[in-house]
Amino acid sequence: MQKISAYPLVYEINRHLPPRARVSPGETLLVESEDAFSGQIRKPGDRRDKTTMPLSNPVAGPIEVIGAQPGDTLAVHIEEIRPTLGQCATYTAPPRALSEWLGGEVPHGAHVCPIRDGWIYWSDTLRIPYGPMLGCIGTAPDLGVPTTGPAGPYGGNMDLVEVCPGSTLLLPVFVPGAYLYLGDVHAAMGHGELSASGLETAAESRITVDLVPGQRIPGPRIRTATELVAVATAGNLERAIAQATSHLILWLEAEYGWNRWRAYDLLTHVMQLSIGYFGSGTVGAKIALEYAARPC
Repeated sequence: MQKISAYPLVYEINRHLPPRARVSPGETLLVESEDAFSGQIRKPGDRRDKTTMPLSNPVAGPIEVIGAQPGDTLAVHIEEIRPTLGQCATYTAPPRALSEWLGGEVPHGAHVCPIRDGWIYWSDTLRIPYGPMLGCIGTAPDLGVPTTGPAGPYGGNMDLVEVCPGSTLLLPVFVPGAYLYLGDVHAAMGHGELSASGLETAAESRITVDLVPGQRIPGPRIRTATELVAVATAGNLERAIAQATSHLILWLEAEYGWNRWRAYDLLTHVMQLSIGYFGSGTVGAKIALEYAARPC
């Protein structure tokens, strides 16, 4: 099994970089990743310092998938995400859009949280279930070189909690070899990621990469054990919701035999939404598999 180091850190989803690994469809590999603070918060007293490390969301890659061609779909099965240091970290970022109501002066809030026995010890009196997810994962687009800050049809910094062990992320392939990048693991995160950081952790992710030749999809999709999730990123949440919902309806029509208008009607009553970082406008429109599998 191949193992990819987190270093050197990469902050772009770039089709021009030489591959760090080449894998065949169906191959399983281990991918190490640094936390979104580039390791700046490791112990009490550490601070997030963007003057010395202004970039965030380092990712590992690129991973070249042998035989992948534009118009294919990459299927990334997320099997396990393990914290490599047994801890995670967070800090209180400026509130941005919330400052109208909360004010703009915030304490640093930086602290380190141990992870053990399936729990994150956020304080001496409060613990949070360990719920790891990949905040940033994507395939290199064929136009431009996006940083790991935004998200788009290629994936990127989606920050959706469904990109987690047990799920399969489907990504469009834009360039030969796909050039997959991943990182920004969160030990846990609430919907919306209010302060623009989750409980960030250095991690090792075990994934299996498959290829669906000749299947073109408009953007990221997620299959969990119980749901289908269509993902969209737009300039605001209202448009992202409309786009993600439309993508979900067309997915149900193409693969599950639904009439699009019946699906539209059904989603009005049963659809749920998953929200990534609210400032980037990433949304997952979700339907339970028990509904999707019963076209009518």
